[in-house]
Amino acid sequence: MAVIPVALAGRSYEVRIDAGLIDNLPDECGALLRKKTVPIVTDSNVAELWRARVEAALATGGFETAWHIVRPGEGAKSWSGLEALSDWMLAQGVERGDHVIALGGGVVGDLTGFASAICKRGCGFIQIPTTLLAQVDSSVGGKTAINTAAGKNLIGAFHQPGLVLADMDLLGTLPPREMRAGYAEVIKYGILGDAEFFAWLEDHGPAVIERDPAALEHAVATSVSAKARIVAEDERETTGTRALLNLGHTFGHALEAETGFSDALLHGEAVALGMVLAARYSARRGHLSSKDADRIAKSIADAGLRAEISALGLSCDGQKLADHMLHDKKMDAGTLPFILLSAIGDAYLAHDVALPDIAAFLDVQLAS
Repeated sequence: MAVIPVALAGRSYEVRIDAGLIDNLPDECGALLRKKTVPIVTDSNVAELWRARVEAALATGGFETAWHIVRPGEGAKSWSGLEALSDWMLAQGVERGDHVIALGGGVVGDLTGFASAICKRGCGFIQIPTTLLAQVDSSVGGKTAINTAAGKNLIGAFHQPGLVLADMDLLGTLPPREMRAGYAEVIKYGILGDAEFFAWLEDHGPAVIERDPAALEHAVATSVSAKARIVAEDERETTGTRALLNLGHTFGHALEAETGFSDALLHGEAVALGMVLAARYSARRGHLSSKDADRIAKSIADAGLRAEISALGLSCDGQKLADHMLHDKKMDAGTLPFILLSAIGDAYLAHDVALPDIAAFLDVQLAS
C-alpha cells in the first residue's frame, strides 16, 4: 500500500492507494465512522456495481448504511442536486463530527464535498473515488463545487476530506473511455512539473490505461504525491503554485461549455485537448519549442485521446470559445491568467494573455 500524506496545518489527512481497500472499510475509516448508520452518497451506476460489496464490508464492523443515489453525470452537480443532498443529510441527522462517504467519481465527490462544507457550517466526508480521474485529481485537495448556468464549478468551497481511499479494484469496471479520460490528468502532472514522469508515461502509458497493476499504482501514487505537495504549499490557490494544476483546464472548460457539459466531451478528454492547445499556444508565443508541443500532442493522441480541436466538429469560432472563458473562476480584475509552458515539466502562470489573441489562435486550430 502507498500512503501519501496531504500535509495541512491542523487538517492533514492520508491518501491510501491499494487494491481491496473497500473490503476493509471499518478498519480503514476507524474513528471517522462514529455512528452505527453510515451515510453514503453515490450514483446509480456505481451503486449497481459496488453497493453490495460496501454494505458487506461495513457489516463486518457492525455498521448499517443509508444511501443517497444521484443520477450519473455532470447534471447532478446542480442547485437542485445540492438541495436534495443537503436535505437528505439533515434528515439523516448528520452532525459536525460525522463523516459522509462519497463513493464515486468527481461529480459525486464534488457534490458531497460541497454539501459537507455547508451542512451545519461544516461536517466531515471521506472520498472513495471510483474513477482514475477522481483518484489522481478531484478527490485530493479539497476543491468542491457545483455547476451553474454561468459555468462549471463556479459555486463551491475549499473543504478537505478526512481520508481518501484510492482502491485499485474499483477501476476494474471502469469503461476504457473513462480510463483514457482519467489518464489525461495523470499525464498532466508530467507535463506541468515532472519531465521524468512524462518520459516514463511515454513508455508505460499503455500499461496504465490497460490497468497493469504495478504501472497503475505507480502512476496513481506519483500523481497524488505531486498534487499533495502542491496543495500543501498553496491550499487555496493564493500564491499561483496550485493554479498550475489548471493546465489545460481554461481551454478545456470552454470546450466543455460549448458541448453543453455533456457526454459528448468528458472532462478528462477536454483537459487533454486543452493541454495540447496550451502547448501549441505556448509555442506560438515562442516560449515552448515546436518539438515539445508536438511531443505533448503525440502523447495525448497515443493514449487514444483527441489531439485536434477540429475532431470535435464544433459549429463555432474562436471568439465564442474565448467568450466562454470570461466566466472562468480564475478571472481577476478582468484578466484571465493562463497556464502555459516553457518546456515539458516547466509550467508557468501567464498574466499577459489577451483573449482576442486566444480567439485568433483558436480560429486557426478550428480550421486545421
